[in-house]
Amino acid sequence: MISIDITGRTPIYEQIYRAVCSEITRGILKENDKIPPSRVLAQQLGLNPNTVTKAYQILERDGIIYTVTGKGSFVAAVSGKADVALTRDFEDKAREALKAGIPAETLVEIINKVKGELAK
Repeated sequence: MISIDITGRTPIYEQIYRAVCSEITRGILKENDKIPPSRVLAQQLGLNPNTVTKAYQILERDGIIYTVTGKGSFVAAVSGKADVALTRDFEDKAREALKAGIPAETLVEIINKVKGELAK
């Protein structure tokens, strides 16, 4: 189930994009699985349908989902595209941190800390 932080700084459509990618990466959604129609997901999350539609359009543009007219949207062939989408932001932030003078070792420590937290 997708959860949205309406008070966060990340745009809601981007949170939806990342959540779908995460569900694909974790194997919750598999190739050719149908995803909820944008209006249904918008209603479940209490969002404007246009916000969900925007997220779906970007997912389709990036080849992560595909749409069949009259049938709905489905997960595209799983070929690591969802992984790439999730790591793109991380790479940008890592690059930014390194340019700001944060040692690579500190970034590795942070990754290990987060990994430990998720393992609990």
